[in-house]
Parts: sequence; structure tokens; C-alpha cells
Amino acid sequence: MTKPFEPRKKLPRFGCTLRLAAALVPCSQIVSAQTVDGERLYQQRCASCHSLEDSGRGAGPTLAGVFGRPAGSVEGARYSHALEEADLVWDAETLDAFLADPREVVPGTMMAVRITDPAQRQAIVSFLEAHGSGGEDP
Repeated sequence: MTKPFEPRKKLPRFGCTLRLAAALVPCSQIVSAQTVDGERLYQQRCASCHSLEDSGRGAGPTLAGVFGRPAGSVEGARYSHALEEADLVWDAETLDAFLADPREVVPGTMMAVRITDPAQRQAIVSFLEAHGSGGEDP
């Protein structure tokens, strides 16, 4: 004898639950995760050439106090003539554009590293804004 047809019970949909859970996560935790990600990316992509210490030396200039600083203005740092002559002041927008394609923003710059992923650039820029004020090591 065959069993009568019974529709399968629907499994719970987790999409709504996940969206609700994400909405309940405090913004500070999201920002904190981005800062951690920014620090990791900074260490991977930037720290081999750039320091966050005021007197830090590397192949590139220190990034201590980079926000609001004119490009090519760290005394004693090696810059290309192009970057010294660039009419740029570092802020979130200029750093984002420069990190995306340094040689397009400042043709002739020595900076060759490109960070094509917008989320990675944003994380690095946010990290630099939060921790690049000088004298701090990540």
C-alpha cells in the first residue's frame, strides 16, 4: 500500500534571521572589525615601506599624521619630483584614489603598489585615519 502524499515541511529560512542579526550588531563592532581588517591589510600591503611612527624610516615616508598633510612634504623622505610637485593634500578621497592607482593620480611617482579592491582601500584609509596620527605603532 502506498502512503498518501505529504508535502515536505519547509526548512526555516535563515536569510531573514541573518539580516536581523546583522542589524542588531552594534556599529562599534562593525567598525572594530573594519579597523582590525585595516590593520591587517596595512601590515600586509604598506608596513614594509611605511611606518606609523613620527621618526619612522623606510623606503617610503612615514604615514604618521598623513591626514591633512600635503603630498611630498615629510622632511628627509625620498620623493619623486612628481610627488613633490603634486598639488595634493592627503584625505580619505585622495588616499583612496592614490592607493587605487598611484601612477595615474601622480604620473612619475615611485609608489608602485596598487590596491584595486575598494573595500580593502577603505579599510586601510580608515585604519590610517584612526591610527596614523603619529607616534603609534599598530
